[in-house]
Amino acid sequence: MTQEEVLNNARTCLGPYCKGCPVCNGRACKNIMPGPGSKGEGDTAIRNYEKWREIRVQMDTLCENRPVDTSLEIFGKTFAYPVFAGPVGAVNLHYGDKYDDAAYNDILVRACADNGIAAFTGDGTNPEVMRAATAAIGKAKGMGVPTVKPWNAETVAEKMEMVRKSGAFAVAMDIDAAGLPFLKNLTPPAGSKTVEELAEIIQAAGVPFIVKGVMTAKGALKAKKAGAAAIVVSNHGGRVLDQCPATAEVLPEIADAVGGSMKILVDGGIRNGSDVFKALALGADGVLIARPFVTAVYGGAEEGVAELVNRIGGQLKDTMAMCGAHSLAEITRDMVRKF
Repeated sequence: MTQEEVLNNARTCLGPYCKGCPVCNGRACKNIMPGPGSKGEGDTAIRNYEKWREIRVQMDTLCENRPVDTSLEIFGKTFAYPVFAGPVGAVNLHYGDKYDDAAYNDILVRACADNGIAAFTGDGTNPEVMRAATAAIGKAKGMGVPTVKPWNAETVAEKMEMVRKSGAFAVAMDIDAAGLPFLKNLTPPAGSKTVEELAEIIQAAGVPFIVKGVMTAKGALKAKKAGAAAIVVSNHGGRVLDQCPATAEVLPEIADAVGGSMKILVDGGIRNGSDVFKALALGADGVLIARPFVTAVYGGAEEGVAELVNRIGGQLKDTMAMCGAHSLAEITRDMVRKF
């Protein structure tokens, strides 16, 4: 399938929030809630996308002509590209009733694994969401990352038991989900965690733990102190707080603070292989991309996911070749230019 075919198909079945735009930049959905928009004016989601555009790559083909290796090794697994599908929950509410979370994750997890990457899966107030997500990861021989919301200790423990049974190679918690409107005043409760509370969760997890939702160097150091193996520099796609900086703006200072001591992933407005290259140049080890994978599944199921993965991977490989980087380790900060 082509990207155009995937988008055309997706527009026939997406719900009222996502428009299936050729480029997912936050402008069409803006502040529509609870869909793919944002709080307030939708400022942060739009800023995420635009700040990657302000970074330019430095072309340099005066170098040895060698094959380009885009593979990433993390937590004992090797992936074809430093790209992961981001977690999305309640897809039937946010994106259309063609799929529920169980069907969506079954397609996404399997298709990502088949194409050399892994998917993060979402969580929700319905326990079946995590149950179905971990079942899909189990069928993919653990090639996925369940993302648990910051529930109370008892609920987190119950969900972690599902994670362990799935054989997942890592687990994540989207700490920034504490700002989602639908999590407020819930039973069970959900919300922010102290370093001490997070440390207890991480210690009990039994697999590498990823803290998603870090936006400051101070926050990264707190995640490190709690024992996290990795962080995701993320503002929840710009949905949880208006007037935040973009992830591209804070990534370099976070990488300077904890780079080399833990893995750093980043999401928010990353839409092509050049963006992936920019993120790695600024200090990330890999990236998460969420909304375009939703469109890919709705518009083409497994074929749609394959089209997206291979397109972004091909763009990354081409950018690396044109900038003189033949492996991810050779991508350096001087290969991008910020204005």
